[in-house]
Amino acid sequence: MTTALQPVYNLVPGANLEAYVSTVNSIALLSAEQERELADRLYYEQDLDAARQLVMSHLRFVVHIARSYSGYGLAQSDLVQEGNVGLMKAVKRFNPEMGVRLVSFAVHWIKAEIHEFILRNWRIVKVATTKAQRKLFFNLRRAKKGLGWLNNTEASAVASDLGVEVRDVREMESRLSGHDMAFDAPSDADDDSAAYAPAYYLEDHSADPAMQLEEADWTDNANSNLHAALEGLDERSRDILYQRWLAEEKSTLHELAARYQVSAERIRQLEKNALNKLKGQLVA
Repeated sequence: MTTALQPVYNLVPGANLEAYVSTVNSIALLSAEQERELADRLYYEQDLDAARQLVMSHLRFVVHIARSYSGYGLAQSDLVQEGNVGLMKAVKRFNPEMGVRLVSFAVHWIKAEIHEFILRNWRIVKVATTKAQRKLFFNLRRAKKGLGWLNNTEASAVASDLGVEVRDVREMESRLSGHDMAFDAPSDADDDSAAYAPAYYLEDHSADPAMQLEEADWTDNANSNLHAALEGLDERSRDILYQRWLAEEKSTLHELAARYQVSAERIRQLEKNALNKLKGQLVA
């Protein structure tokens, strides 16, 4: 087995996928007894050579699974590499006492890594984030092959099968029908086609100098009015408002009552009266 594994060390899926597939297919499959022996060595003795042999002998299964995701417009070599990551995670977590073959256990991990890679790279903006959206993305895309938009009956059936709301199906259907668009027009675009680039109709109003100046003037004016209104209050009312609203560590009614030797209810009344005065001056 050692000589059959040797060529893989100098081969990765991205370099020459056909040669890689040919090489991994030439690696002998493990019998149930051989697999159990290697799994025992890894699980109980942390034998890294056993882990290597388990991974190598299952690389062909990763290729087989990755090929089923060829319709997503992503490089097959990238899908295989991500699947290999999932295989290695599965080997690391495989418990030989579970009573199943490694391939049955590893399928979940291989697909999970491939799914995550597809979701990260299928669109510039991630198309699915929640568990329900992920399930919808793969199942709905598979169901819509060769079909147009789902009618109400079909959408309801999909929602029922996947345990989601019909609105979730419609939202994912809309996302699947979308496509990426460059923000700026291509360098060789003519005047007519360039006008459709988002850069020409999506404006960032926060960067408008006129609006920035207007907001700055409004803020300065509001601050000036506030300071003028505060100056119109007596010293005690001004201090109560500061301690109750502006201080970093705000005071309670009882703390202020103890300071001014009045009741907490009296502090509340003074605070309310001061706020009403401020409001009247600011509105005016």
